[in-house]
Amino acid sequence: MTYAEAADPDARAGHFQAVLERYQAERRLPSLVAAVLGGDGPSWTTWAGVAGQGGGTDRQYRIGSITKTLTAVLVVQARDAGLLSLDDELGRTVPEAGGYAARTLRELLSHTGGMQSEPAGPWWERHPGGPVAELLAANDGSGAVFGPGEHHHYSNLGYGLLGEVLARVHGRPWWDLVEERVLRPLGMRRTSYAPAADAAPGYSVHHLAGTLTSEPAHDTGAMAPAGQAWSTVGDLALLGRFLVEGHPDVLAADSLRAMRQPVPPATDYGLGLRTFPYAGGVLAGHTGSMPGFQSVLLVDPVHRTGVVALTNATTGFSGPELARALLGDRTPGPATPWRPTERVPDWAAELLGTWHWGNSAYEVRWHDDRLEWRDLARGLALAEQFVRHDDGRVVGAAGYHHGETLHVVRRDDGTPDHLECASFVYTRTPYPDGP
Repeated sequence: MTYAEAADPDARAGHFQAVLERYQAERRLPSLVAAVLGGDGPSWTTWAGVAGQGGGTDRQYRIGSITKTLTAVLVVQARDAGLLSLDDELGRTVPEAGGYAARTLRELLSHTGGMQSEPAGPWWERHPGGPVAELLAANDGSGAVFGPGEHHHYSNLGYGLLGEVLARVHGRPWWDLVEERVLRPLGMRRTSYAPAADAAPGYSVHHLAGTLTSEPAHDTGAMAPAGQAWSTVGDLALLGRFLVEGHPDVLAADSLRAMRQPVPPATDYGLGLRTFPYAGGVLAGHTGSMPGFQSVLLVDPVHRTGVVALTNATTGFSGPELARALLGDRTPGPATPWRPTERVPDWAAELLGTWHWGNSAYEVRWHDDRLEWRDLARGLALAEQFVRHDDGRVVGAAGYHHGETLHVVRRDDGTPDHLECASFVYTRTPYPDGP
C-alpha cells in the first residue's frame, strides 16, 4: 500500500511533506509546491505542501509543456466535433507549411512526424516570439530529422503549428479557445497566458556557487501552444481530475482514454499525454520546463490519484521521480531546507570547480557556508566538506580529511596552482606531471 492509499491522514501528510522537503533540499530548488490528488471533493486534492522560499499553492508558476496537453485537448475536441480528422495533413489547414504539409495532425500530436525538435532561428524559449507567418517562413521542412513515423522525436515546433491549425479551424486565436473551451468549463480561474503580478519569479541556480540568476519570461508568440501558460497547483489539480473523469463540456472519458494510448513507434507518448510506470501502475500526463520553471501533472486513472508539482528553477527537477516518491512508501528523514547563496566568499570562490586527485575527479561547490567536494565517479556523492576557521585555516569538517588543514599552493601571480591536504595533492587537470 502506498501512502496515497493509507487510511491515516496524518501519516499521509507527514510522508508527503517529508518527501517534498527532502527533494527541495537535495535538488537546490528555490521553491517547490506540490499536491497529491485523489478523492471526490470539489478540489480533488488530498494534500498540498510547500518547501523552500516564496512558494504558495495559489501562486502562479510557468507550466511549460503542460500547455501541450491543453492544445492536444482542443485538437481532439475539434475531431470529436467533426471539424477535422487526426489523419488530416497539416497542409489541408495550413498550406504554407511547405515541406511539412504532408505531416498528419496525429503525427504532430504524438511527436512521430520527424520534425526537428526546435523551430529554426533563436532559441524560442529565451527570445520574444514572432507571428505565425515568420514561424512558417523559417520552417519549410528542410530541418526534418526523420521521415514520418520512423521515430518518436519530441518536437516543440509541431505544437506551435497545431495552435495555428486550431486558430484557422475555429477562426479565433488559440488562447481564446483555451480559455473558452478548457479553462472556464473546468473552473481553472488562475491559469493565464501571461503571469499575474504575484507570479513566482523564475531562476537558474548556479551549479557550483548556489547563487540565483533571474531567467526571462518572454511571450513566445506563435510557439505559445507548446509552452506559454502559467498556472497554480490548485488549477492543475482540476485539470488532473478532468484527465481522469472527463467533462461533458470539454472531452468525454473515452476520448481521454484514447489520448493516453501510445502512438507507434512511441512506447510512452500518445496524443499530448505521456505515460510513466510507478509502483501502483501507470501515470499519465505531462511534464514541463521553461527558463526558470519546471512542472509536472501526472494522474493514475485506475486508482484515481496523481501528483502536481511546480518549481521555479531551470534545472534540478524530475517530475516523474518526485511523483513516484510522493506516491511511494519510503519516508525520508528530516531535511534542512536549501537556501540560495547570496555571496560566495573570495577564499572559496577561487576554489570552485573540478579538481583531480590523480585521475579521480571531484566537483567543489559552495553550500551552507562550506565547501563540498563531490565525487564525480560516484554520481556526485558527497566526499569531503571544508570550513574556514577564524584563524584563516580551511579545515576538513567531514569525510576522510576531517580535521586536516587544506593548503592552497599558489603560482607566482597568486592564483591557485594545486591543493594539498595531508599529503594528498589535488590539481585542475589529471596527473599534470604524470603518475
